[in-house]
Amino acid sequence: MTTVTTHGQQDDATTGAPSDQPRVAVLGTGVMGETVLTGVLAAGWDPQRVVATARRSERAAELREQHGVRTTDDNVAAAAEADVVVLGVKPKDIGALTEQIAGALRPGTLVITVAVGLSCAFYEKRLPAGTPFVRVMPNTPSSIGSGVSAISPGVAATEEHLALVETLLASTGLVIRVAEKDQDAVGALSGSGPAYVFYVLDALSEAGTLMGLPRATASRLATATVLGAARLAEETGEHPAILREKVSSPGGTTIAALRELDRGGVRAAFVDALTAAKARSTELSAQLEAE
Repeated sequence: MTTVTTHGQQDDATTGAPSDQPRVAVLGTGVMGETVLTGVLAAGWDPQRVVATARRSERAAELREQHGVRTTDDNVAAAAEADVVVLGVKPKDIGALTEQIAGALRPGTLVITVAVGLSCAFYEKRLPAGTPFVRVMPNTPSSIGSGVSAISPGVAATEEHLALVETLLASTGLVIRVAEKDQDAVGALSGSGPAYVFYVLDALSEAGTLMGLPRATASRLATATVLGAARLAEETGEHPAILREKVSSPGGTTIAALRELDRGGVRAAFVDALTAAKARSTELSAQLEAE
């Protein structure tokens, strides 16, 4: 096994780290894996109770430098010492990873996945019987603390396990519990949702540029407008239709613009887009689970 490496720090047994904090292992530190890692540390976890895995030594050094955590390239070694194991690899690599670490997990170890599409049953077939498991669907704004993470429990997960996951992810943004049957819909809405917003931002910016605004100015205006509108909806709690009406004076400019959007079928296109994303998620899940 590869030795776990620290960044000039001693084991928690000699540093006095809180012994009641569960040890966390993040297996795979891409965008979502590192997002969870950041969230765990922001939740107050001592870095010496967290280990992250990386294939490349350069990446491991980067993680130690930025986060102060221990690192290794050995997923089995990391999983063996952990009370909470986060599976942060891509869906295509999940099957091999779960089978690799299954024999190393201690009884009661909580397993969390941030991979899209795969059901709790997929993992429960590959992990030791009775392993508590929680499925998480995060999105990319979670990396700056403004994201959404939907969580669903496996058969053996308890209220305490869900509460722990909520604590670990609290600093990444909104954490919401959903039934597992709704995870594909969540993925289509909030998981893929940032891409739709970026699409709209690009369209607004381009329109502003076509009307003669400098490109940088149009981009800043579009971004600030979307951010402000979202904050207004969140803080007032009013239905988007009501907020839209407050901007739309009879016979005014906004009404003219909204009429063109309706004429172009924008609302229907969004419904079709999310439906297609949900269907594709279901399709990919079936393909991966059949392998």
